[in-house]
Amino acid sequence: MAAQETFPVRRDGSTPAIDEAYEKMRQREIGLSRMLMLYIGTGLTFMLLPGTFLGVWNLIKISNREMANTISPAWLQAHGHAQVFGWIGTFILGIGFHSIPRMRGGEPVAVRAARTCWALWTTGVAMRWVTCVYGWEWRVLMPASAVLELAAFLIFFRNVAQHKPAKQNTEKKTKFETWAKVVIGATVGMLAAVVMNLVGCFQAAIYSTTPAFTPEFDQSFLALITWGFLVLFVWGFSAKWLPIFLGLRETRERMLVTAFLLAAVAVILGGAGAAKTGAVLTLAAAATAPLALRLFEKSARPAKVNGVHPSYPVFIRIAYAWAIVAAALGVWAAIVNEKGVWGASRHALTGGFLAAMVFAVGQRVLPAFSGMRLLFSPRLMFAALLLLNIGCALRVSSEVLAYQEYAAWAWKVLPISAFTELTAITLFAINLFTTFSRPPATQMIRIAMAKQNT
Repeated sequence: MAAQETFPVRRDGSTPAIDEAYEKMRQREIGLSRMLMLYIGTGLTFMLLPGTFLGVWNLIKISNREMANTISPAWLQAHGHAQVFGWIGTFILGIGFHSIPRMRGGEPVAVRAARTCWALWTTGVAMRWVTCVYGWEWRVLMPASAVLELAAFLIFFRNVAQHKPAKQNTEKKTKFETWAKVVIGATVGMLAAVVMNLVGCFQAAIYSTTPAFTPEFDQSFLALITWGFLVLFVWGFSAKWLPIFLGLRETRERMLVTAFLLAAVAVILGGAGAAKTGAVLTLAAAATAPLALRLFEKSARPAKVNGVHPSYPVFIRIAYAWAIVAAALGVWAAIVNEKGVWGASRHALTGGFLAAMVFAVGQRVLPAFSGMRLLFSPRLMFAALLLLNIGCALRVSSEVLAYQEYAAWAWKVLPISAFTELTAITLFAINLFTTFSRPPATQMIRIAMAKQNT
């Protein structure tokens, strides 16, 4: 029989070796929580300032002139880059550094590597926004920003990929779970998007007269960053978290893989010029994913709503309905090839699905990941989700009506939709920033007990 490991014991019964290990683990957890809050805070800043405010300004100018072609493509792409890479991309990197190795049963990543990645990524995204908006030295800085983003992503990919499952788990699980496969596929899609962004930036710097991608290149790029990695990340983490949070029945894993493959093939076909076929496959994928997750079936258990607003399971289901609407509008857009329909399709996906999922699931998991904090205000969570959906509905409907010249009054609705969504995003940011500024739940409990004792 193997000898059991023993530790020296103090007179008070404590063991210094265990105390030191516990303190080391505690400090590492604090470092990881601060690292995640740094990423989330940065993403919120990009969401509010370079992203949403510029988007609102663009929409006001378009509405006042009642013309879709009055805004510089570089400005529109700067807004999109800040939202996709600056907001959601930064969230993905932070959550990935914090969570993926743990979900696989491995050791946490090095905080230093995560901070280096943050510095490179943030500088690259900010540099891209400044060069596209102001046009200053863009032939040099635009490619440089893409290089920084690629370097940051490679650091992320290397550090996350090298963390294999812990030894005690390797005998039980030799294969990745389905949700992890989808997340890995989404990570590959994100790498492809970062590389495609690098190619586009160098092409623009060499051949273009403005810091903007060509319309054809931008169309393929948008398909890749939306259905090629953002949506796939949401599907993967939905398969991991939603059965627990919403009490859903067991995920149909083969159906989820089918949805993933349909989306991937759709992106490839769209990039190859088969836009109509790709759009139809995208619609099939959007309809298959919620069926795989069993979102619209009777739940097996009650949803876990402690600490958040009890309506958030409803908003998650609405978000997946928005994804189907976006894909259906994408089929229409591929047939008529009209700018307004394309825009409505993209906004139904980015605002109705992606942003709503970040608002709903993000406010559920991010406080817990950031040192076991409690969400500041479930009411603010509800208000943000409600206003986001109202604004998205106004934006999608009025964009089709206005751009297609079905109704002149719809031009006046566009800025209303923009300010409604801006209010929602501001409430979301306030709720998370206030949550992060408060002490962790354990510390709040100790403070409350101390007040009772005094």
